[in-house]
Amino acid sequence: MASYNRKPVTKRTHEGGVACHISPELQLRRSVMACMLWEDKFYEDGKTIADRIMDLVPLVSPEKVSQIAVDARQQMKLRHVPLLLCVALARQGNLRKETLATVIERADELAEFLALYWMDGKCPLSAQVKKGLAKAFTKFNAYQLAKYNRGNTVKLRDVMFMCHAKPKDAEQAEVFRKLAGGTLESPDTWEVNLSAGADKKETFERLISEKKLGGLALLRNLRNMVDANVPNGLIKEALSTMNTQRILPFRFIAAAKYAPSLESHIEKAFFRNMEFSQLSGRTVVLVDVSGSMEWEKVSAKSDMMSIDAACGLAMCVREMCDDVAVYTFSMGVVQVPDRRGFALRDAVVNSQYHGGTYLRDALQKINAKENYDRIIVITDEQSADGIVVPKGKGYVINVSTNRNGVGYGAWTHIDGFSEAVLNYIKEIETL
Repeated sequence: MASYNRKPVTKRTHEGGVACHISPELQLRRSVMACMLWEDKFYEDGKTIADRIMDLVPLVSPEKVSQIAVDARQQMKLRHVPLLLCVALARQGNLRKETLATVIERADELAEFLALYWMDGKCPLSAQVKKGLAKAFTKFNAYQLAKYNRGNTVKLRDVMFMCHAKPKDAEQAEVFRKLAGGTLESPDTWEVNLSAGADKKETFERLISEKKLGGLALLRNLRNMVDANVPNGLIKEALSTMNTQRILPFRFIAAAKYAPSLESHIEKAFFRNMEFSQLSGRTVVLVDVSGSMEWEKVSAKSDMMSIDAACGLAMCVREMCDDVAVYTFSMGVVQVPDRRGFALRDAVVNSQYHGGTYLRDALQKINAKENYDRIIVITDEQSADGIVVPKGKGYVINVSTNRNGVGYGAWTHIDGFSEAVLNYIKEIETL
């Protein structure tokens, strides 16, 4: 039989640009690090993304997959997709109890993991799954377990029995006993109170005064509080003292969108969240404002778009740099005014028409105009015309999950929309 030398298939972005060939590990990272599991994106549906993740796991070493799962949970602050990676490892017989125990950071994730584990049919739990769940169970106190002790298909009580969780002390033994007997007291949360018919205004006022409302819950409920006529002074005081750890940058943008009358106070909370080392030298930030960025939702339950995630990161970079220029690209390239915080967000969003994704053209024009030490591109990477080599250090931050991208080779590629991606840049430059 005749033999033929087949040329490798040219990979392309969804916009038609030539994409880079990358390893299965890098493919897995780009599919995971900005993934809200099962959520449809502008170019791909949620099932396609989840299936790709499951198909890639066997092609990557278990140690690398475990690290990706931990990074996705701890650094990128993602909840669901790290559990899916643990399920994929468990199906291979490669899940270590330490990985599962590390990935599970909220009590409801105990039951969610089992729901994912059994999504194709109920089956026995492996020894490492049982040990990982048992180890994770001891992280949680009565409040945390009661908060997520819901009537789901898989209940926390069932998980405790199946993994034979052992309490770490007498106090926790009493909590486990109450969970087993169904006598664990309901927690004092806004969800429980409002579900029971409590007055919304009184509930929020009391929880704020007693410091029982977490930072994320505060941001998510600002509109509810304003609508319920909770005193502005009380809300502002809560914003001034809220814990901003583990809150993604775009959450502040969402809060300001829902409660514009409190924008300046939300912005102050955002600035308090900035704990970055400074980047020396000249920095150029190039933000993708193409149509896909405008119309791709971060989550189906939110009206936050990829462009909001990109703006959140651009706002963070602005605080890291004394000498910085911010540009946007779509059909053309536009330099935006030197602004900070939400004013920078507005300048980025309103800079130009949100159309195509012409990254190469934008970079060529910036390279002809700017002398920089580094350039940071924030994008979904679906460039229609490819990419060029940067003049200085080049970083591509991918805030989406699409199969193919362009930001490799001469560029340092980073996936995700947590501020951790910026800490990564600083770490690279201090090596």
